[in-house]
Parts: sequence; structure tokens; C-alpha cells
Amino acid sequence: MKASDLFVKCLENEGVERIFGVPGEENADMMISLLDSPIEFVLCRHEQSAAFMADTYGRLTGKAGVCLATLGPGATNLVTGLADANMDRAPVVAIIGQGSTKRLHKESHQNMDSIAMMEPISKWAQSIYAAENITEVVRKAFKIAEAEKPGVTVIELPEDIAKKEIGDLPITPAVVRRPAADHKAVVAAVDAIMGAKNPIILAGNGAIRKRAATQLQRLAHNTGIGVVNTFMGKGALPMTDEHCLYTMGLGSGDYNNLAFDDADVVITVGYDLVEYSPDAWNRKPGKTIVHMDFQPAEVDKDFQVAVDIVSDLADALWQINEELEKRAKDKFPLFDISSRKKLRDIMTKDFEAEKDDTGFPVKPQKILWDVRQFMGPNDIVLSDVGAHKMWISRYYQCIEPNTCLISNGFCTMGFAMPGAIGAKYACPDSKVLSISGDAGFMMNVQELETAVRMKQNIVNMVWVDGEYGLIKWKQQNGFNGKHSDLAFTNPDFTMLANSFGMWGTTVESADGVTPALEEAFAQDGPALIAVPVDYAENMKLTDRLGNVSVAM
Repeated sequence: MKASDLFVKCLENEGVERIFGVPGEENADMMISLLDSPIEFVLCRHEQSAAFMADTYGRLTGKAGVCLATLGPGATNLVTGLADANMDRAPVVAIIGQGSTKRLHKESHQNMDSIAMMEPISKWAQSIYAAENITEVVRKAFKIAEAEKPGVTVIELPEDIAKKEIGDLPITPAVVRRPAADHKAVVAAVDAIMGAKNPIILAGNGAIRKRAATQLQRLAHNTGIGVVNTFMGKGALPMTDEHCLYTMGLGSGDYNNLAFDDADVVITVGYDLVEYSPDAWNRKPGKTIVHMDFQPAEVDKDFQVAVDIVSDLADALWQINEELEKRAKDKFPLFDISSRKKLRDIMTKDFEAEKDDTGFPVKPQKILWDVRQFMGPNDIVLSDVGAHKMWISRYYQCIEPNTCLISNGFCTMGFAMPGAIGAKYACPDSKVLSISGDAGFMMNVQELETAVRMKQNIVNMVWVDGEYGLIKWKQQNGFNGKHSDLAFTNPDFTMLANSFGMWGTTVESADGVTPALEEAFAQDGPALIAVPVDYAENMKLTDRLGNVSVAM
């Protein structure tokens, strides 16, 4: 068979169901091979968007999302999306075309060292130099991408290699067992917990795996320790659980930062330093830090770990729970969660404070209250990057893991709307809502056509303020209220949606958000909701969070 046919057979062997991408001349052989494959090719309008789709698809399925681009500008257009996926630990395999190996040694059309470009933003990047390498390279790419911690791998397939004749067969994927936790480390962690006076748990990106989340809830309930999550750890504990102390990461002055100030033991579960720098929550030295993750703790002067458990998270938590039950079950709960009730109540009331506000443009808190009431426990919200991201991160709490997807590590504008397409493919029975600022939305607006063509009922909400709102907010914070010129003009978003052949509306009052959501999700295809937003609330929030206190 032709090498491109074998390549596709290898993808089928890995369980690939769809590929997001923009083809080119140099991967034409592979595209023709896909015609006879059950793999669906989702034609996108930009390679960056294809990477975002693969990112969210991978996050939600646990299987590598696959994206494709041609050489040169196709590969460079993938870069931002792949860097984003890699830093947020999403399993993705990117396939890029390349010119004939006969011309790669010299100056030639669209020729560049794509692999060298991809290496810093991936777990592994490899060109296929011979048709005989295809089965090994593809198997290795998926194995590495899906292994903890997940991330991006890149395969480059030169056009002349794709045309070769080859008689190989795909390599059967093997089930890899993740390492169990070292028992001595588990005992040390339990010793730290039982010797603590005021412990706290920080749940990060790794804690939102279902098995890990189940064991984390068990640990919280057995011990009575409160759990704070990062932006990426939403839903590790349901927002309705009294042990849930909500989300931290909006600066270092929020209410739940106070729980870390007076903590003597901090247990981090699946936490990456990229999520929220430890110097923002470890403001007072002397804490005993217990770190649980798939990889050893990063070296940081503000994150000096006393116990480092490197293993499968669910197993580590299970072993800790078993050890605690063996040694202290008759004393459960070890700590009184009611001591955190005042903190939780203050934050809960804060989330509700503007739910009945009638001001227009609409306050961020009001929008998110209405969104949270409308969306079900398993429905998915995707946040783009901008001022709205900070509001979503703090105010939009979750019941289930993986129901609020945020571009956090690389923090990339333009993520949410194309990411919603990947999310809908992964979870067709869930409502999928992307929330973007007007700046970020316009960066990948062309993918509305993809959503229309694929008849996907995703809803895109755009917060309209006519400025780069987050940049303005940061400048105001850093320069005594001063900011540079950050204003721009927008299209009529309702007309824009109509021009793509989809339903759209612009909210005209504070009570218009919920009806707009109802009508948008009643459509057969995608929909767009523009909401004028009152970002005067940004600096008000900054001022308020700079002076928080809780009388215990």
C-alpha cells in the first residue's frame, strides 16, 4: 500500500475519529487516503483554530485530539494553538506536511525547519525520514501525547515519503499502567495531615480527572479539610459541597487567599506552577507543603516541598484515604469544616450580590449569574482570554470537572469560539457556550462558517466593550489609573451572525441574557449573543479585593 494509506491506517488503529485542519499541496496524498477512511476530516478556516479544536477535544475525551496543516505558513499558523494546548496539558497530535526530502537541504519553496520550531512547544516532534518509520512514529506520538502529563506531539510527513510503497502493519497500542504512589511518601503525607493544625487543599489541573476527583472528595469529607481550586481545577469538588472554598487566582488578595495565610500544611493535588504562581498564595513562609502529581514538583523558592508524591493521582489519594482510615477513622472528621463556613458564606454571597441588578450595560457578575443558572451541571462553558476571563474564573463555579475550559497557561486570545467546536464534537449531548471578549472573538471569527457548515448548535456569547479590556485593567492597576489607547470599533454582531447564515441577537437590557440563551440553544445550528458589558466593575473589584478580611 501507499505510505499515506498506512499512515491513515495507523491513525485508525489509535482510535482517531476526526481530524481538524487545513490541508495543502504537500499533504494531498494523505487527504486522498482519508477519503477511504471512516475518519472524519473537519475542514477549518485557519490552522490556529484547528489546534484549538483538537485541544478541547483532547481535554474532554482524554484521547489525543488531532489537527493537520501543510508546511511553511500552515505549520507556523498552528504554533500558537499548539503552545496553548501543551501548556494546558491537553493531549494533541499535530500532523504537518513537508516538501520532498530531496530539497530540504537547500533553499526552496516554503522550506523551513518546522520540527525545530515545534520542539519548544511540544513534548516530542519528529519528521518521518523513511516510510518504514511510519508505524513507530505514529504509535510513539500518541503514546507520548496521552501519557501523563498530556501534551502535544508533532509528526511531519514529507510529500515524497507519503508516496512510497510499504507493506507494514500498524503497531497495536499497549495499555500503560501509571505508577502507584510510594508507600513511605504516603505515610509521610498522612503524618503531615494528622499533625496539622490548620491545613488546606489546593486542587489544580490534574485533579479534574474523574477518578482523582472522586478520591479528592473522599479526602475532604474524611478529614474536614477545605479545598480551593485553581482556574483549571474547577469542579474537582462540586460548588455545592461545603468543603469547596471556590477558585483562587485573581490576584493575591481574594478571600480564599486568607485560608492560605493561616495554613500550616498545604496539600497540592495536580497543581502546576503555571496555573497560579506560589508567591501569590504562599505569602507567609513556614508552611509544610505536600505535593501530589504525575511529575516531581518544580523547584521554586516559594514552593519548597516537604513531601513529594509522584504517581497516578487517583492512586495517591486512594492510598492516603486508606492510610487515614486505618489510623484515625474513629476521629473523622479530623478538622472542623464549619471553621471555614464564614469564608465560604462571604464568597457565596459575593457571587449572588448582583443577580438582580438592572443596570445596562450589564455587569459581569449579573451575566455570569444568569449563565450559571441556565447551564446544567454537565454543560460546558469555554472562556476566551480578556477581562471576562478574570470574571469567569472567579464567579463561574462548577459542579462537575471539565465543564469550564479556560486558556490559562499560555493565555491565548481567540481560543474559545473554535474551542467550542471541538468541545461539541467531544460532548454532543452537552450545551456548549463560548464566552469571548469582542477583541478575542474577532481573532478567529471566520470559524463561525465552520460551525454553520457542520451544523453545530454551539452558542457564542460576546462581551462588548469596544476595548482591550483586560489590558486596560492591568495598566490602570499598575499606573495609577492611567492607560494607553486601547479602543476599537466593532461590527454589528447581529448582522455579522446573519451574514454567516446563523441566528444572532444583541442584548438590550439586564434581563435579556436568559431569554437570549434560551432562544440561542433552541436553534438547529450555531448562534451568537452580543452583550454590552459594564467594565467599570473591573477597578471596583480590584479595590475591593485589595482590602478583604474575614473575622474568624
